[in-house]
Amino acid sequence: MIPALFLLLAGCAQGPGLDQRLSTFVGRSEGELVGELGVPLRVHEADGRRFLQFERRRGVAVAPPPGYYAPVYGPWGPRFGYWPPPPGIAMATCDLTFALREGRVESFSYRGEGCF
Repeated sequence: MIPALFLLLAGCAQGPGLDQRLSTFVGRSEGELVGELGVPLRVHEADGRRFLQFERRRGVAVAPPPGYYAPVYGPWGPRFGYWPPPPGIAMATCDLTFALREGRVESFSYRGEGCF
């Protein structure tokens, strides 16, 4: 009983959140950041800081609309059958922005429905 309960609870464990994953970049150099995340989409400089923006996209499954009944014509005439709709996929985006000062990551921010 106890080992089964332990395995059940271990199955519910989740990995680190986005804040924890991104905080590992704080203090690292711009080269390390680009090496890990790829080339930034946008770069902007202001007030002695450099801002690098990255964009992440991923497909997310969405609930399909309800199916419908439609006539099907066969060799014995029309009959009605159920036609389920195809599954849907939507694109979810997440914009990641890193602020660098003197070539080192100082802070980060993110926004979008795909940030998880």
